Amino acid sequence: MAIRKSNKLSQATVLKQILKRCSSLGKKQGYDNEDYCLPIDVPKGHFAVYVGENRTRYVVPISFLTHPQFQCLLQQAEEEFGFDHDMGITIPCEEFVFQSLTSMIRC
Repeated sequence: MAIRKSNKLSQATVLKQILKRCSSLGKKQGYDNEDYCLPIDVPKGHFAVYVGENRTRYVVPISFLTHPQFQCLLQQAEEEFGFDHDMGITIPCEEFVFQSLTSMIRC
């Protein structure tokens, strides 16, 4: 019996790619120095996303990346906007939906 290789990347690989993209955003936006490449208001272990029509900025913990509901939002973001742009990760949902989801994840 032949084993088929999946064209889809493993979940761990996808999460590593997302983290790599997030960590490179600071360099693209001019925050790069020898010791620190992210904006000062993004603590270690967190990343910024932009939500809603007004692109409100939220700083969320990296641990959110392991939650299936947040992964669905990231997949929607990739489909709609892609991750390869200078403006940061934009989540395509209304702010109240994002706030409800993140408060549920924190519990």
